[in-house]
Amino acid sequence: MELTRKIYPLCLLGVLLLVSCRSAKLSDARAQYIRGEYFVASETYRKVYRNIKPDQHPLRGVVAYEMAEAYRRMNVASRSANAYANAIRYKYPDTLVYLRYAQMLHKEGRYLQAQKAYEDFLALDPVNLLGISGLQGVKDAVEKKKAPSRYVVKRMDLFNSNRGEFSPAFAKDDAVLYITSSREDARGDSISNITGMKNNDIFIVTRNDKGGWMKPEILESEINTRFDEGTPSVSADGNYLFYTFSPVYSHRATTPKIYCSRRGSGSWNAGQELTVSAGDTLSVFAHPSVSPSGDYLYFVSDMPGGYGGKDIWRARMDGLIVLFTENLGPEVNTPGDEMFPYIKNDTTLYFSSDGHPGMGGLDLYEASLHGSTNRWRVQHMDFPLNSSMDDFGITFEKGKLRGFFSSNRNDARGHDHIYSFECPDVEIFVEGLAVDTEDNFIPNVKVSVVGDNGFRHEYITGQDGTYRFRADKGVNYLFMARAEGFLNRKKTLSTFVEEKDTVYFVDFEMIPYNRPVILENIFFDFDKAELRPESKKELDGLIGLLNDNPSVTIELSAHTDRKGAEGYNQDLSLRRAQSVVRYLIGKGVDERRLSAAGFGKTQPKTVSATIAEKYGFLKEGDRLDEAFIEKLAPEQQEITDQINRRTEFRVTGSSFGLF
Repeated sequence: MELTRKIYPLCLLGVLLLVSCRSAKLSDARAQYIRGEYFVASETYRKVYRNIKPDQHPLRGVVAYEMAEAYRRMNVASRSANAYANAIRYKYPDTLVYLRYAQMLHKEGRYLQAQKAYEDFLALDPVNLLGISGLQGVKDAVEKKKAPSRYVVKRMDLFNSNRGEFSPAFAKDDAVLYITSSREDARGDSISNITGMKNNDIFIVTRNDKGGWMKPEILESEINTRFDEGTPSVSADGNYLFYTFSPVYSHRATTPKIYCSRRGSGSWNAGQELTVSAGDTLSVFAHPSVSPSGDYLYFVSDMPGGYGGKDIWRARMDGLIVLFTENLGPEVNTPGDEMFPYIKNDTTLYFSSDGHPGMGGLDLYEASLHGSTNRWRVQHMDFPLNSSMDDFGITFEKGKLRGFFSSNRNDARGHDHIYSFECPDVEIFVEGLAVDTEDNFIPNVKVSVVGDNGFRHEYITGQDGTYRFRADKGVNYLFMARAEGFLNRKKTLSTFVEEKDTVYFVDFEMIPYNRPVILENIFFDFDKAELRPESKKELDGLIGLLNDNPSVTIELSAHTDRKGAEGYNQDLSLRRAQSVVRYLIGKGVDERRLSAAGFGKTQPKTVSATIAEKYGFLKEGDRLDEAFIEKLAPEQQEITDQINRRTEFRVTGSSFGLF
């Protein structure tokens, strides 16, 4: 899709250009730009602009725009943004200036200003896809910085120079790294009219005996010439090196081509041009990435049949013969530029784009090929792998979530440098403690853990009753806690699959053999023995406990407060205990494991440490009989009566079903 533009008549403007700029040689600046010599063109445009009288607004607008384009091509976003602003100020007659201005503000990380500029552009061209995706990108960027991914990014100062380096590529089972650089060691003495630096050469980085990386050295091979070489990709068997070669012509723009070198006698031979599209001498062919199988070569081109700008294509290979080429389609390619492909495996591709919604400049994206549909699903790689500037040329170590990529972030000159990245392993821990019914810590509890991933281990709680272990994401775990004098407790846990550090807590309240345990939240209506519905959740937990301990028998007992006749309370409490037993039997518990007892008000509660901590007017060991309660204030009496009204169970045996 071509960019929509609103163009105004330029007849008078053309006359002004010819008359006013003859001495400033605007024609030279334009010729330099057309040849791709953006650095020298920007210098010429700057001189031309200075010579234009302040009142010549149309002329100033045109030159400011063309100068901004040169700066944009050089990746100098700040100068480019200023020049576009001047073009807008002088009413440059093309809506595209608003889009370019927004993109440069976006690249500078000036998101609020960029949003306004995108909105101004979309008011003129509301269906422009680059404007729409750009506006979405600046809206998303602020949130992405607030919620970074797990990747840790570091600048690789060992690899970097005061010039530029980019497009790292692993080779030789990750023992070697190839990079592209314009550092002083690059061959040739001339300064590129395109970048203002030396032409790029391919450099090699190797590991020392301890596995650490050493400083880059120029690749001693006929591959490197006085012209521009870079973006290397080595075949899996190590026999072929594909790269981009950009000769310099005096009469026309540079058109990059893909070259290939064979390894022979321990070194790389001189590269030969790979014929991607026979007879096409005008299109760009660059940034090769050979698939691990060698069956496909992914590359960048602006040849006919794309979606605008530069697209990612792939060539079906038979050795070094291209059988056919195919565009990766609209899921990957946009009206913007898609570049620097890296094919990790047959279904995973990484690339950079300024056409998808992103944080600014070129952003890194991951594309997954779905076999059922044969379509790519593209996902932004988030901050901090992506920044507001250009992020591109990624490469991964085999089987690892780490590697290197290129970025011109934090460089005022717009120079690219190598950065490392690594996604640390997700840290998932399970922690827990074992306590009794009075919240006392229990040491020496054996906690057996089994996972459906094959994990099996037993942990012993310490003196503080705690245990801890490292778990895995997306696993179902079964826990069993055992301790002498206590019933077994069973629990389950399913860990999430999200990529984030997490701590799960699995605690055990151990039920003792030697003392009764209060069943909380067992409710009856006044003067009645029928269980209320809200009581059943607590009893279902008791059923689970009995199922985990099939050999034990228990007694269910009910107690009343001090009010009412003793005989009446005795009968009511028994009927309530029997109601609980009937519920458990109805849920499948063997009736031979259950007995009921009603104690009325004959067994007042003795205050435990837990109760004393909860109620400040009580002390541990207080016996809540009638004489004690009558000495309390009315509101305190109500609390103690409520404590006495309770349903309990206790273990009466542990040999049921064993004989």
